Amino acid sequence: MRNPFALSQITARPHDESQHSSPLPANDEKVSRDEKGAIYAPEYEGVDTSSVNPKRVLLKMDLHLIPMLALLYLLSFLDRGNIGNAKIEGLIESLHMTGPQYNWTLTVFFFTYCVFEVPSNLLLKRLRPSIWLPSIMVAWGTVMTLMGIVQNFQGLLLARLFLGVTEAGLYPGVAYYITMWYCRSEAQFRQAMFFSAASVAGAFSGLLAYAIAKMDGVGGYEGWRWILILEGILTVLVACLAFFTIYDFPETAKFLTEPERAWVIHRLRYQGSKDSGQMVAESEHFKWRYVRDAFTDWQIYLGLWMYWGIVCPLYGTSLFLPTIIRELGYTSSTAQLLTVPIYITAAVLAVAVAWFSDRSGQRSPYIFTCMLAIAVGFIICIAASAHGGVPGVVYAGIFIAVCGIYPAFPGNVTWISNNLAGSYKRSAGMAIHIGVGNLAGAMASNFYRTADAPKYILGHALELAFVTVGLCAVVGLRLNYGRINRKRDQVVLHENSDIEYSEMGDRAPTYRYVL
Repeated sequence: MRNPFALSQITARPHDESQHSSPLPANDEKVSRDEKGAIYAPEYEGVDTSSVNPKRVLLKMDLHLIPMLALLYLLSFLDRGNIGNAKIEGLIESLHMTGPQYNWTLTVFFFTYCVFEVPSNLLLKRLRPSIWLPSIMVAWGTVMTLMGIVQNFQGLLLARLFLGVTEAGLYPGVAYYITMWYCRSEAQFRQAMFFSAASVAGAFSGLLAYAIAKMDGVGGYEGWRWILILEGILTVLVACLAFFTIYDFPETAKFLTEPERAWVIHRLRYQGSKDSGQMVAESEHFKWRYVRDAFTDWQIYLGLWMYWGIVCPLYGTSLFLPTIIRELGYTSSTAQLLTVPIYITAAVLAVAVAWFSDRSGQRSPYIFTCMLAIAVGFIICIAASAHGGVPGVVYAGIFIAVCGIYPAFPGNVTWISNNLAGSYKRSAGMAIHIGVGNLAGAMASNFYRTADAPKYILGHALELAFVTVGLCAVVGLRLNYGRINRKRDQVVLHENSDIEYSEMGDRAPTYRYVL
């Protein structure tokens, strides 16, 4: 397999900057990313790419990028959700908290997490990822470590607020970072590979908490404190390593040859219009208008309902799964261990579904099917809980729901990112989608109330309601994308409108939405 653009050289109207690039001064031959954008690189135009092997380049990128990204997200999700493990090891009793107070400590995290995601993503675009991502990682690891020594509800609440500030930039940052390296037809598989780290974090969290809890009494600290302290220290240590192992951009990737860099850059620039018959480069320079366009884009807000339909169950299960299983009649240690097979299976399914989705070039059928599985899982939970006396059936329902959640999530994030054009609009749009979408975590934090134990029928029913609305949103997005694509197929394109089309981004008649 060779270059999918069927070009032996990167020569789409070579050196004709008025046609395919962002309008820049004539003397600005080499433009820095910080000033002009991500992938404007005229020095690579005209480079012979006939010798490039696409599969080999993608494999090199996968091996150099994905493992560290997955490790970062594993630790992020581990640190965000380990309060659920700490709870069943005595956190509430030790800090003399009530059930509603515990739910508040979960909720406030998402307020600051949501607010700081958009500015963080814009900073990632302007700064080097190898500096920004490890820096925020050091910050949240420090907060997590200090959370282990809080003495009361107020201290825990404040620590969770700061954890939201420091973690805000990681997931939207990494999700956007992937779009700076991979094309739309390759993104979900890579998103799933690093997001599946969240599944592994869920499994690893149970195993690690089970082991660390045995340190109860060491140094005068309870076992739940050691869970937070040691996992926070681990995050800081990995962050120090990340300063040296995260690569910035394709232009500066030393593990790629010059022809390989040229090939990667070219296909990223023209991916949105390659099916329209007229190749138009994406705009890569910064304008506040692109951020404003992201805030007013219909697809982000309709996509939010899809996001909430997945993320409410995601956070509901990650924060409360050990508690739910324990309330079925199992001991705390057994409850920790019973979370492991659920998350491992979900991780495998997330990668498998993403592979098929990328191969088919479709997003909506796979997201819809996975969300149906989530709905079925919660219906089983509600029915079995209402019947009573069948903890194994409730466990099976949760198992099915989680196995739908983890494949659906990367598909939902990838679908919206696939359909946002222009580097800065995509950066802001993804941060809005993920940031506001994560307010679902604030809602889900209050679904499983102590007063509803052990059946938690209200919590399961609320999750089911959000999934149902999310399914409707998937259908709405698919129908609207298809309608717009068919309308654009009828538009007569003008050769001299490339600059205008580039500025229009995904609203240009040359752009085709992924269905």
